[in-house]
Amino acid sequence: MEPWWQDCYGNPSAIHTIYGRRARDAVEQARAQIAAALQVSSEAVLFTSGATEANNLALKGLIATFPSDAHVITTAIEHRAVLEPLKRLARRRVIELSILPVNAQAEIDLEHFQQAIRPATRLASIQFANNEVGTIFPLSQIHPICQRSGVVLHSDAAQMLGRFPLPLSGPPTDFLSVSAHKCYGPQGIGALIVPSSDSAPRLEPLLEGGGQERRLRSGTVPVALCVGFGAAVELAQREWASDHQHLEALATRLVETLCHGLPDLRLNGPREHRLSGNVSVSFPDIDGMALLQALPELAVSSGAACSTTSPEPSHVLLAMGLDHQLAQATLRLSVGRFNTIDEIDRAAKMVIAAVHDLRRLRQ
Repeated sequence: MEPWWQDCYGNPSAIHTIYGRRARDAVEQARAQIAAALQVSSEAVLFTSGATEANNLALKGLIATFPSDAHVITTAIEHRAVLEPLKRLARRRVIELSILPVNAQAEIDLEHFQQAIRPATRLASIQFANNEVGTIFPLSQIHPICQRSGVVLHSDAAQMLGRFPLPLSGPPTDFLSVSAHKCYGPQGIGALIVPSSDSAPRLEPLLEGGGQERRLRSGTVPVALCVGFGAAVELAQREWASDHQHLEALATRLVETLCHGLPDLRLNGPREHRLSGNVSVSFPDIDGMALLQALPELAVSSGAACSTTSPEPSHVLLAMGLDHQLAQATLRLSVGRFNTIDEIDRAAKMVIAAVHDLRRLRQ
């Protein structure tokens, strides 16, 4: 990325040869790298500022083309970048919204999903995998249900890159939101994957201006960030097998060590077929804020990383049936590519010691 900040700083929208074309070529190479990993055409990749913008563009851009009685389906554990815009549109009576419940493992009932589809249903937004508790959704089964009913399927797939084998054999969805920093790319860049056929659903832009990104997302494209995004996806594609094995081994060790030291610990989400590296655990009879304050050396959160300043417990955990106390006494520990066994063991010991200390103080 560095040369595109310091030396090759041309505007990719410009037509001059020396700087503009070089910048444009770099952006298109990154677009091609992402398209190859997802098995879509390059023109299907629209660069955005991240998955939040991609989600908003997909949802608001599609709903703007729907009739006034349109019905939309989502789940209770979607990221707030999906739930909040949909709830706002429902409050303004732009759409009717059905929010499907989940079970204790954060899974939806496919039969319930099918029954929720009405003649007026135009859109469903179902995440690829849950960012807090690791549940993976069966989009390969959901998409055919949507297709048979003429329902457009959007998926927030921010957790997918680097955690699933690439290339995909084409995304099992119509619109897909992804983010670079989830696969070790730069922050501030993401993409919306859109259908590129003439029969694809129409999408209204959120940002208008210079007409970049197929006139669906105006604004100068950040060349360096695009280059970093493309390189990160290519690395994730090449290193997935070793990354997956590494993350699974470390997460298993972390859970087993924590359970040995704290037998009453609760593991949130499914025990198998979950996001590699994701660990969400709850501690009965513990003050959640006190636990976080007792672990200053650990980069942990109590829920979604972008919501940790909120005093409210995670909406995901509450939807799974946890009470407020247990939801607040929850740690989300994400194991990464660069973590070591030594770090995992140290982290587990710190958590166990902190919980024991807090319980002794309560006696």
